[in-house]
Amino acid sequence: MSLAKATVTGTVYRAPEKRFTQNNIAVSAFVLNIGERDESLIRVVSRRNALDEVVSSLNKNERVLVEGRLQTATVKTDDGSEKRIYEIEANTVEKLSGVSNVEHSTEEIVKFESDESVNELINEDEIPF
Repeated sequence: MSLAKATVTGTVYRAPEKRFTQNNIAVSAFVLNIGERDESLIRVVSRRNALDEVVSSLNKNERVLVEGRLQTATVKTDDGSEKRIYEIEANTVEKLSGVSNVEHSTEEIVKFESDESVNELINEDEIPF
């Protein structure tokens, strides 16, 4: 279920991994920790080729800004309980550096405007993770 447009900053909790759907469409994903004191994890998914270079260059503990569509899903864990997962389908991924109290300087920014044809290429059922 898509909730809303979201812009978040956080640190890369798990480095990006790239997989391919049955239709050979690349899907990159990484986990972002947006919590300052407690862990608040969000999976970031990118199906956009324009974001591939910046996403693949991310490393664990790097600060990033992500803008995209916030989605939620419920999955069953191994023990049978249900867990809610939050995910952002990224439109923009920006590496942040020079952390200061007031502002972040930008190393890289990649933006790709919404394109409805991307949603037609791949269904949510085809996401490999």
